[in-house]
Amino acid sequence: MCGILAVLGLQGDERVNRKRILALSKRLRHRGPDWSSIRVRDNCYLCHERMAVTGTDKGEGRDDEAATGNQPMFTKDKSISWVCNGEIYNHEKLTEEHGLQVRSQSDSEVVGLLYEQYGTDFASKLDGMWVFALINYETGEIVAGRDHMGICPMYYGYDATGAVYFASEMKALVGVCEWYAAFPPGHTYVAKLGDARNTAKIERWYNPSWLDTTEIPRQPADYGEIRHILTNAVKKRLMADVPYGVLLSGGLDSSLVTSIATRVSGQRVKSFSIGLKGSPDLVNARKVASFLGTDHHEFHFTVEDALDALPDLIYHLESWHQVRASMPMYLLSRKIKSVGTKMVLSGEGADETFGGYLYFHKAPNDRLYQEELVRKTTRLHEWDVLRANKSTMAWGLEARVPFLDREFLSLVMNIDPLEKMIDTSIMPDGVHKKAEKYILRKAFDTPDDPYLPEDVLWRQKEAFSDGVGYDWVDGLKEHAEIEVSDEEFEARYDRWGDDDTPETKEYYLLRHLFEEHYPDRCARETVPNGKSIACSTPEAVAWYPEWEKQASDISGRAVMDVHEAGDSNLYNTKKPGQQPTTTATASATAYAVASPNGYKHMETKATCSSSFCGRRTRSFSLSKAFASRPLQLARRGQRYSEANPTVRDSAGVSMARN
Repeated sequence: MCGILAVLGLQGDERVNRKRILALSKRLRHRGPDWSSIRVRDNCYLCHERMAVTGTDKGEGRDDEAATGNQPMFTKDKSISWVCNGEIYNHEKLTEEHGLQVRSQSDSEVVGLLYEQYGTDFASKLDGMWVFALINYETGEIVAGRDHMGICPMYYGYDATGAVYFASEMKALVGVCEWYAAFPPGHTYVAKLGDARNTAKIERWYNPSWLDTTEIPRQPADYGEIRHILTNAVKKRLMADVPYGVLLSGGLDSSLVTSIATRVSGQRVKSFSIGLKGSPDLVNARKVASFLGTDHHEFHFTVEDALDALPDLIYHLESWHQVRASMPMYLLSRKIKSVGTKMVLSGEGADETFGGYLYFHKAPNDRLYQEELVRKTTRLHEWDVLRANKSTMAWGLEARVPFLDREFLSLVMNIDPLEKMIDTSIMPDGVHKKAEKYILRKAFDTPDDPYLPEDVLWRQKEAFSDGVGYDWVDGLKEHAEIEVSDEEFEARYDRWGDDDTPETKEYYLLRHLFEEHYPDRCARETVPNGKSIACSTPEAVAWYPEWEKQASDISGRAVMDVHEAGDSNLYNTKKPGQQPTTTATASATAYAVASPNGYKHMETKATCSSSFCGRRTRSFSLSKAFASRPLQLARRGQRYSEANPTVRDSAGVSMARN
């Protein structure tokens, strides 16, 4: 994993431009602390901030520069050059199958060689997490792309001269581009150098059958196949030439990943956990680590530690959402990097693909259940995947997510939703209630050769921010009460007046901190919004009438009659005297496939049927999972140049923090 910046078609003095572009690339240096490089030719600037995880320094000392695996990369005749961020797990297979003449051990080299052989139609051949930007100097063709789930972040935009920018994080575009947006997952971008704004075409390359929710899948669950493919997904993600480990919260998903990694790696795996002292996650993580025999590292933080880090976290996260769950991951990543580990496996994706969030207990029927699975999964790049990438890469730590493997997604997203739906009144196997993620639990319920302790395998879902200790969430709320005055909160509609105007002081504070770093309207438009209950999408709020009226907490505790810490529960483990909590608000939305040049590549537009989506007209298409934001909002992108200068960085542009 690295940081990339490509600026293509930038006119002007090359020496001056080079300095400015290097300063912008420096904003991404946390993603690539090992080495920095830039390639300049024909008004094109390709920058790379390297963090070497595979192909580390191989080929050093040879006359052929390409043998080192350093980026920007180029073809043998140097007519094509590219930068790539991510990991392409099948690069050796691609090299063999397509006869690619590679000169290094870097997995990123196959990107340009596949383009050289097949043109723009090659993204579907790449198995992994990746983004890239490429320029063909002979034809002037610009090509960029992003992986199927948006596991690797990328943003793109245009400056006032029409030059096109691609960057791993938004911060490299702030104050420079007059319009920018998140690059859509599973898409490629093709344009002509010199007129990219008017010639750009963005097309979806990732189009699996499960995106179409007009047909409900009826494939039966095959426990053996689930176990086999997830095991392969973990195994391929152990491709690394550096020390690695596993993030272990003690919940089902991270524990399964740890267990599989222990089995397939052939070595004692390092596991890492964090929490407030005495938190549920620490207790369960210790239990799993002891059971599996991992080299376990446990770290603690205080509420004060977390509050002190809030401004820095939001700067790296580039969102005012997911802060509760991001903070422990952010603090843990720094500790992990300090002990010499550069890559970790993480458990994101299982809750979205199997229906692990507690609000899924309330799904009215299989069709609505499946539609919500698709919405949650296709929006991961705005939520948990964004959190997992940016919280770790803030410290130069790479996180890989086996549950979002393409083959695994193809299997689990086509399973009959009736098999995933929660019904704790029955015990399909005669022993265990049909709780959330039942088929995933059952796939690894092998008593003769257990993957996990029984009580961990069947433990109820707990939000990461809750599991590290409820005092962190409560402390954040109390901090916001002090930082945000009643007068400021009452005037919030005067300040914002949009459909994501904060409904709590906590979110007022978080959005305020975000806008100190990212004042542009473009930046705000990259952040999803809409009502939520315990991490649901806005559409799912309509499942249960009471949810419309309650909006104060995104914790899993918010789902009454389900969570063990809620009003009552289906597991009969509520502590005596425990008080109920109200339901939650968070934000979720589809992303826009936006462009400022006529918006020819907007996705399907339809009106959200829920009245809870907020005042802004929404567009959601159940048959097209990657639904767009409204066309009129995307068009305003042409005028997005509203940065209020506060501090000038070495690039000569406004940044609240560099």
